[in-house]
Amino acid sequence: MKRITPLILSLIIIIPFINNMNVQALNFPLNNAIKSESAIVLNLDNDIIIHEKNADTKQMPGSLVNIMTAIICLENTRDLSKEITIDKSVFADLKNTQYPEDLRSADIFDGDVLTVNDLLYAMMLTSSYEAAQTLAYHYGDGSVESFVKKMNEKAAEIGCKNTNFVNPTGIYDDNQYTTARDMMLITRYAMNTSIFTNIATTKEYNPTVPNLQNHKHHNEWIWTHSNLMMDEESDYYYRGAKGIKTGNLTAAGRNIIAMAGKDGHNYLVVLLKAPIRDPDGKNQFYHIDDAISVFNWAFNNFSYRDLVTESEEIAEVSVDLADGTDYVLLRPEMTYTALWYDKADTALIKKDIQYVKDIKAPVKAGDKLGVLQLMYSGEEIATVNLVAVSDVERSASKFNLYVAKRFKDSEWFKKAFIVSGLLCLIYIVLCAYSFICYKNNSKAVKPIYAMPKAGKRKKKKSNKDE
Repeated sequence: MKRITPLILSLIIIIPFINNMNVQALNFPLNNAIKSESAIVLNLDNDIIIHEKNADTKQMPGSLVNIMTAIICLENTRDLSKEITIDKSVFADLKNTQYPEDLRSADIFDGDVLTVNDLLYAMMLTSSYEAAQTLAYHYGDGSVESFVKKMNEKAAEIGCKNTNFVNPTGIYDDNQYTTARDMMLITRYAMNTSIFTNIATTKEYNPTVPNLQNHKHHNEWIWTHSNLMMDEESDYYYRGAKGIKTGNLTAAGRNIIAMAGKDGHNYLVVLLKAPIRDPDGKNQFYHIDDAISVFNWAFNNFSYRDLVTESEEIAEVSVDLADGTDYVLLRPEMTYTALWYDKADTALIKKDIQYVKDIKAPVKAGDKLGVLQLMYSGEEIATVNLVAVSDVERSASKFNLYVAKRFKDSEWFKKAFIVSGLLCLIYIVLCAYSFICYKNNSKAVKPIYAMPKAGKRKKKKSNKDE
C-alpha cells in the first residue's frame, strides 16, 4: 500500500457522520445452521436486514468496541496527520487485566511517534490496545473515563438500546456489552464516512512516521488486518470480503463484523459469540466459517423482484357526485422492486389497502387515493401510494343538490344565521327607539311655552269724547 504523507492527510476534510439509519427487517431462514449465538445480515444496497438470530441478546463485544473508539476520534479531529508521542504509562496497567492473553499488540513502544491516522490503522487492523488506549487518553483530554462517557453518549444518539461501554480497548469486563443489532447500527453509522471505511477495509498498513530507534527496519513494520478472509494465502480467504473488525475474548468467544460484495450485491454481517474451541478443545475459527456460510447463502439465494408494478390494477373505489361512471380503478404510483429470497413465494406477501374516505368527483388520473402496505411474516416491506387510473368528471346536478343539502350544516350557514339574527335585533332596537322618539314629540306643550291669548282691546277715547 502506498503511504499517505502527512501533507495529504492535513488536507483531508472528514465528511461529517450522518445518522440516517432507516433499516427494514425481514427474517429469511439460513440454509445451514451457524455456531455464532447472535447474528444479523444487512444488505448494504437497500439497508434491509435479511436474517437475524438473537439480534437483541446482550453479548460481550471484545475489540469490536474499537469501531466506536474510531468514531469518537474521527468526530473530534480534522487533522489526521497530528503526531502523538507514545507514553507507555497510559496503557501499561492493562497487562494486569484478568485475561492478558486477550490483549493484541501492534509493537508500539514507549517514545514512538505516530500520527492519529497511524494509530487508527493500528487499532482497526490489529486491535492494538496501545493504540486504542492512547487515542482515548488523547481525545478524552487526559481521561479515558471521559472518553468512554462520549462513547456511551454516541451509542445512545445512534439508537443503541442494549449497549454499554466500559473501556475503549475491548478488554474483558462484565459490564461491557452490546447486541448484534446495536453493533450493526454503530458500524453502519461509522461507514457513513469514507475515512473510516478505508481504514477498516485495508489489508495491511505501514506507519507513515519512521521510528528507527525502536523499529530499525521501518518497511518491515507492517500491520495486517485480523480478518483472515482478506488474506489470499489463508484457507479462509473469501473473494470480495473486506474488514471490518474482529474481536476475541477468552471468556466470551469470537466476534466478527465483515462486509463482502459480489455481482453488484453488498452485505454486512455481524456475528457474536462463536465458540473458540471445538468439543475436543481444538482451536477453531467458527466465526469466519459462519461468515463465509452466510455470505454464500446471501449471494446465492437473493435477487431483485418486482413486488408490485405500476400497471397493476390493485382496487376499485366508489366516487360520489360522478357524471356517469361512479367508480375509479387504483394502481401503484410506481413499480416497487425489492431484494427477495428466491425460495420465498411472493404470493405470501400480504397487501393491505387503505383508501381515502369519501372520494368525490372530480378525480384526475394520478390523484393519490390510498396506500398499499406490503407485509411479509408480520414485517412491513414497503408502503406504496395508490393513484387513480383515469379521470372521473363531476355531475353538476348532483353537486348542486349535494351543496343544497349540506348548506344548513355548513359553517357559512351558521355564520349567516348569526349575522341575520344580529341584524334583526338591531332593526328591532331601532324601531323601538323611533317609536319612543315619536311619542315624545306628540305630547302637549307646557303653558309656559304657549303664546298669550289675545284679549279684547278697549277703544281709545277720541278727543271728541273728551
